[in-house]
Amino acid sequence: MSPRIAVIASDDAVPVDLLASRLPTFTVFHGRDGLPEFGSFDAAVVLGGRMSVEDTDQAPWLPDLGRLMLRCGEAGVPVLAICLGAQLLAVAGGGKVEVGAWAGPERGVVSISLRPGADQDPTLGRVHAALGAGFAAPSMHADAVSELPPGAVWLASSAQYPFHAFRVGSALGVQFHPEAGSQTMCSWAAGHGEPTEPVAAEMTRHAESLELLADLIVQGFLAEIATAQRWHP
Repeated sequence: MSPRIAVIASDDAVPVDLLASRLPTFTVFHGRDGLPEFGSFDAAVVLGGRMSVEDTDQAPWLPDLGRLMLRCGEAGVPVLAICLGAQLLAVAGGGKVEVGAWAGPERGVVSISLRPGADQDPTLGRVHAALGAGFAAPSMHADAVSELPPGAVWLASSAQYPFHAFRVGSALGVQFHPEAGSQTMCSWAAGHGEPTEPVAAEMTRHAESLELLADLIVQGFLAEIATAQRWHP
């Protein structure tokens, strides 16, 4: 019996992409159509978006989405919150996000450094075991978490931004994009008015390790669901 996984989207330009073929059956919810009710799913993947955490006129569901993730984290329901999702989780938990952050946009394949203790994380521990304390990951953001929520576990950073991964209970927030394939990354770059060739070249150069990263993130996430005893494979 497969777990009930809710994939929550806020932007049609941000797809499930590499995670789609790796996750068992899942249901996609778009914030504009309403969020899934707490208790109706065993785990959630929350995708990013081109808006900021402050764009509640454009996307009025964002604060509720943050609170839903926080409730999940406190209740032991596994959550993988990506980019905007991670920022919403941080704000809901009492942290801070800077819109148009201090170090400027971080776009392309970047080096992520896992912090001491990340090897014990239910999801990122698998990444550490296979790839070590440093690995390449796609990144595409201009806003950034500037202060973690009280009690959050700080798990990873990049040279440009400190808070690339953190955990609030059973909710894992990652600023990088484990779900993004080459076509998606190129589409995002084009949307920012940037040439796509350098991005495509980076993604090709790191293709094998990026596919492995997506594998490891999903494997760890599914193992976390099983450990939470919400799914018995």
